Amino acid sequence: MAALTRRTMLGGLSALAVVRPDRAFAAWPERNISLIHGLTAGGGVDVSARVIAEGLSKKLGQQIVVEPKPGAAGTLAAAQMARANPDGYQLGWIPSGHAVTAATYKQLPFHPIDDFTIIGQAIEFPFLIVTYPDHTIRNIADVIKTAKSRSESLLAGVPGAGTPQHLLMEYFMRLAGIKIQVVPFRGGNQALTELLGKRLDFLLDPPIALIGQIKSGGLHAIGVTGDKRYTPLPEVGTIAEAGFPGFSVTSWMGLVGPAKLPPDIAARLNRELNALIAEPAAAEKIRALGSDPKGGTPDDFKALIAKDIARWTKVIADAGIERI
Repeated sequence: MAALTRRTMLGGLSALAVVRPDRAFAAWPERNISLIHGLTAGGGVDVSARVIAEGLSKKLGQQIVVEPKPGAAGTLAAAQMARANPDGYQLGWIPSGHAVTAATYKQLPFHPIDDFTIIGQAIEFPFLIVTYPDHTIRNIADVIKTAKSRSESLLAGVPGAGTPQHLLMEYFMRLAGIKIQVVPFRGGNQALTELLGKRLDFLLDPPIALIGQIKSGGLHAIGVTGDKRYTPLPEVGTIAEAGFPGFSVTSWMGLVGPAKLPPDIAARLNRELNALIAEPAAAEKIRALGSDPKGGTPDDFKALIAKDIARWTKVIADAGIERI
């Protein structure tokens, strides 16, 4: 038998080093995966995360457990994700508020892009602008005309200061050259109550919170903030159609992991995520939440996050909003 030399030992260890990553990827996942998000259980972000988790669990052959970690506008969960071991067993579900906090906070314990492996977008939806049924404002052109002609400001309700809806309204005001008084509330339900009591002129919120009352006649939809008309409300025009070509502000949600997630795991997750949201059953569940399935590459999602951070940073600066 040949003697075991230092050279043969090192050669064997080198071979093992080459094989181990492939074996590790081939075995992944071998246990449950956590999917963390930073908002409350039962809300739109949580429900959407559970739709995606259910579908990916079947594709990966392991349970994905959704774990809400609310606090500090989602930054606590994001910080936990940024510090997580990049082994594929802890993933993050981020909404577009991730870009808003990056713009509104002076300092965060993580970089909103570089401290994450960006896996892919899954969901997109516009905001709807609505008023009570007998208001004289019927569309976006009426909003602009009324804001320019009325002596007192129009009142626009939003579910909190520094929310995407608040910044969207500031953005629109500057584009349109008008002044509207933004009224922040503690959540969308309170704003909706005030609107129905005719103490506001209109409000902005996601479709899931409003479409039932629009369909029943309890609310009138003024406009849509996306680049195309919202499929369930084809009669409602976009802000772009009202004289602002290219205007598009949508909300989104997507999947991330901690930085340095193994590329093969990240690539598989992106592939499985895109396959999932293309399935009719999953797409139907997403649309039932007032959203649209929207996939793409990690680079697509990274560019979207960066674009939103840049836009909201400029809006905050232009509006003189104090950063937190």
